[in-house]
Amino acid sequence: MGALRLEHVSKDYVTEGSSVPALRDVSLDFRAGEFVALVGRSGCGKSTLLNLAGAMDFPTSGAVWLDGVNTSTLTDSALTRVRRGKVGFVFQSFQLLPTLSVTENVELPLMLAGHKQPRAAASERLRWVEMDAYADRMPYQLSGGQTQRVAIARALANTPSILLADEPTGNLDTATSEVILALLRRIADELGTTVLMATHSLEAIGKADTIVRLHDGRIESIVDALARR
Repeated sequence: MGALRLEHVSKDYVTEGSSVPALRDVSLDFRAGEFVALVGRSGCGKSTLLNLAGAMDFPTSGAVWLDGVNTSTLTDSALTRVRRGKVGFVFQSFQLLPTLSVTENVELPLMLAGHKQPRAAASERLRWVEMDAYADRMPYQLSGGQTQRVAIARALANTPSILLADEPTGNLDTATSEVILALLRRIADELGTTVLMATHSLEAIGKADTIVRLHDGRIESIVDALARR
C-alpha cells in the first residue's frame, strides 16, 4: 500500500434536500515521494479529493488510507494527531497569521504538536525554503512568492508524509510560480513527501510525475508523466 490510497471512494453532499455527487468511485494509489497533479474544470472534484486525502472530510462510501490507516476509523483525537503529524496543507491564499512573525507562523504547528525545540525546528525549515533571512519579518512585509514559501515551510514543519496543495501558484506571476513549483518538486525528491496538487496551471502539470484528470467527480484519465519524458 502506498503513502495515500483511495479505494472506490464516493462523496455526496446534501444541498436543499438533494444529494449531489462530488466524487464517484475514485480509486488511486500514490507512493512516497510522488508528485501528483490533479487537473480538471472547477467543480470536477479536485478540492473534495484533497479534503478527503487530508482527513478533513470523509467519504460517503469507500475508504481513504493514509500511511496504512483508514481515516474513517479514527477517533477525533487520533484525527487531530494525523492532521498535525502526517499532513501538510498549502493554499492559494497563503493563510499566514498576520499578527505573527515569519518564524512564529512556522513555529506554531510545532508547538501545537508538542515539539521540544519548536524555534530551532522552525528555523531549520525556513533555511530549507531559503527564507531564513526573513525570519523576523511580518507577513505584510513579504512578496507573494516569499509568503508562499513561508506557508510551505509551515506545512513541512512536522515533516508530513503527505503535502496537499490547492492551487498553490494561483495568486503568483509566472516567474514566481516557477520558483514555487521547483520547491514542491524538491520536496517530493529530497524529502520523500507525497505531493498532491490541484491545479489549472500547465507549468505545474509539467513538473508532476503523475497527472490525474477528473471530470464530474470521476477519473477521466491517469497519465504517467515520467514514462512520457
